[in-house]
Amino acid sequence: MTKTLTLSAHQPAYLPWLGYLDKIARVDVFVFLDNVQFEKNSFTNRNKIKTPQGPQWLTIPVKLKGHTNATLLDTLVDDTQGWRVKHLKSIEMNYRKAPYFKECFPMISGLLLLPESNLSELCWQHLQFWLAEFEIKTEVYRSSALPVSSKKSDLVLDLCKQIGANNYISGPFGKDYLNEQSFAVAGIKIDYQDFKHPVYPQLWGDFEPNMCILDYWMNCGSNSNNFLQRRNNGIQF
Repeated sequence: MTKTLTLSAHQPAYLPWLGYLDKIARVDVFVFLDNVQFEKNSFTNRNKIKTPQGPQWLTIPVKLKGHTNATLLDTLVDDTQGWRVKHLKSIEMNYRKAPYFKECFPMISGLLLLPESNLSELCWQHLQFWLAEFEIKTEVYRSSALPVSSKKSDLVLDLCKQIGANNYISGPFGKDYLNEQSFAVAGIKIDYQDFKHPVYPQLWGDFEPNMCILDYWMNCGSNSNNFLQRRNNGIQF
């Protein structure tokens, strides 16, 4: 019987949400798509925290000149806007009453204050932090380091072939662009992620899903009760 090797891929994401990390944790290999085009108003450079007034965006400003013809490898952070200190102030203001704030805030401060001007590299450094913090052992590649230059569905298919994966886990929107027939011909099975968002203790009123990883982390920590280990052990929240 052929051994299953499962792959997933995704663009870089600033302070990714739980579903992003779940997608990585479920596979053998994850490809960090750092040589695709930057999309304005995507989750690549922004995500949401919870405040007493509801969700609030934390956005990394970027230098947009020429971005339509550039990849994430060429996208630069606009540090003239002092976004790092602003984000830390917002995080402190809205999570200082969270159970794990004292433990987590010094770590996120150190991470955000790293002097990295390239958006892709910044997200890569952050991803390494989150994988270590939640003990996710998935093997991770940067797409820019692989000899693959195709686009959209062909890009994903070629990444699977390059790595030797015979199973691909896509986000739900993959149904809109993946050429399933091409994958079938190549002997690669596609599964679509069906992430069931956990309900966890949260500040500021009724539970709000789909916040960035900071919200879960500040409220629940990254100990043995974290959502990834619970999910892998089949334990429901």
